[in-house]
Amino acid sequence: MTRLRIATRASALAQWQADHVADALRARAALDGETVEIDKVLIETHADKRLDIPIDAMGGKGVFVKEIQAAVLDGRADLAVHSGKDLPALTPAGLVIAAVPERADARDVLIGSTVAGLPHGARVASGSIRRRAQLASLRPDLVFEGLRGNIATRLDRASEFDAIVMAAAAIDRLGVDLGDRVHEHLAVDVMIPQVAQGAIVVECRDDLADALALLAGIEHADSRIAVDAERAYLAELGGDCDLPAGAHCVVVDGALRMESILASPDGTSVLRDLRTFAVAERFEAGAAAARALLDGGGRALLDR
Repeated sequence: MTRLRIATRASALAQWQADHVADALRARAALDGETVEIDKVLIETHADKRLDIPIDAMGGKGVFVKEIQAAVLDGRADLAVHSGKDLPALTPAGLVIAAVPERADARDVLIGSTVAGLPHGARVASGSIRRRAQLASLRPDLVFEGLRGNIATRLDRASEFDAIVMAAAAIDRLGVDLGDRVHEHLAVDVMIPQVAQGAIVVECRDDLADALALLAGIEHADSRIAVDAERAYLAELGGDCDLPAGAHCVVVDGALRMESILASPDGTSVLRDLRTFAVAERFEAGAAAARALLDGGGRALLDR
């Protein structure tokens, strides 16, 4: 019998994701006639405690994962389960991305209205500068307000605004019934998602050979390829890029199709890239997309 400890945030969504990975690992081990016992190690991050501070003011990417990664590196846990969109582009030394299970819906959802149905000057809440910039480019009249907290908290506050924006995967995974609430799943060509949005990413210490072998059995090849390409895009943008950015890659007929975006925070400048490339070129193509956007005006945005 193998015993593994999974580090995760304590939110309902994070625990759902950890349980989903645990169930997949148990099922994979059973195919080999083995048993795996899994415990959760719940971590309350600083970002979870300070809901009064916008994510971009706390450092953006990585604020929900650094303390969880630390728990794996210092031996309190063996694995870390993350929402892919929360991960920074670079994996810390001592850890590897060991598995990306099949990706869920990567799109965003506007709850409370459709984009076309929002009245002039409507108040839209989101804690994401990527979402705000893209909506502002479509509707410069909109007024944006911050919104943080777990899924239930944000949904409970939705009535305070004309609309809120959330990830479709979070709604689906928690089985949230939107009932008769007006909502719109935003097409990727309208709202390009965050890098790795909708994906669960499992990190593991690089010296745990047995765990790594087991995790390889729950990998979804197409999802991993897409996430690798999107993360290569993010890595090429560099750690000093705090502009709204997103990318979405899918496998289509054996090739990869990726759309990416880089924008000014107010949405007045939105740069897009669309490319199709071979699966074997996923890292190179992600980096090439970032360079194309930087060369096409992105560096000027950084200098503003």
